[in-house]
Amino acid sequence: MKPSFEPVNLADYLAGAAAEVDRTLERLVPSPTDAPQVLHQAIRWSLFAGGKRLRPALTIAVGEAFGAARESLLATAAALEMLHTYSLIHDDLPAMDDDDLRRGRATCHIQFDEATAILAGDALQSLAFQTIAQDPLLDVDTRLRLIARIAGAIGTPDGMVAGQALDLAAEAALVDSVGLAVIHHKKTGALINAAACAGVVIAGAARSEVEQVAEYAAHLGLLFQITDDLLDVTASADDLGKTPGKDERAQKATYVSLFGLERARAMAAAEYEAAGHVLDQMNCETGLLRSIAEHFHTRRT
Repeated sequence: MKPSFEPVNLADYLAGAAAEVDRTLERLVPSPTDAPQVLHQAIRWSLFAGGKRLRPALTIAVGEAFGAARESLLATAAALEMLHTYSLIHDDLPAMDDDDLRRGRATCHIQFDEATAILAGDALQSLAFQTIAQDPLLDVDTRLRLIARIAGAIGTPDGMVAGQALDLAAEAALVDSVGLAVIHHKKTGALINAAACAGVVIAGAARSEVEQVAEYAAHLGLLFQITDDLLDVTASADDLGKTPGKDERAQKATYVSLFGLERARAMAAAEYEAAGHVLDQMNCETGLLRSIAEHFHTRRT
């Protein structure tokens, strides 16, 4: 029988988690007055631009669902936000998606310059792994497991960087539904999956429970991407905090371009239901994790 907990308001939970993650980031990231000042100002420009902190919140929520203390989750959660921000900085570069708006403000290379943006992303990636490696609240074995899993979500053939490469190669190319799912399981889903699994690893859960969380997060990652594709054609720049319609202009393969709005919405609903089915099998309190899946499904930004 699953343990019983008081219901949690998701908006309050996400706001509280984001505030704690921001405080942790403030402690970990160099000051804007540290030399070289322009580099550190660029890092902070992108990192503290008002992101929703969904990935670190997922780490915290999964970890707490499996019994981890919040303080043991915060450094890794902050590291995952550093990695997400690094990926956004590089994704926006002229050689990639060439965007000038992110999180409602100028992208890093627009506000500073292209070289500084590249270096800011590089620094954030390195600092993220240093943060996990030196976390005094985790034992060495846990730190190694986290580093291996998160690094795998970035640089391996199944990781985010490979997904970005496939996504760029697919511009103006014919991509089928299988190929599109492969791209986004890697590009979007891999880091979401790592964020969720980080929480259950820190909690010291069994291997079977880590596998359940990974399956839940796989559906969550695809759900996030399908919703993102829908928002790209239905939301405004003010809503999104980034430039809408760029996928169509770049001739990117998306769930909307491939299947149309209504079928894409149905596919998002199917991923939401599949995530819920995995949660049904878990022997822990899953109410908050269900709410996160619903948030991914119904988000408007």
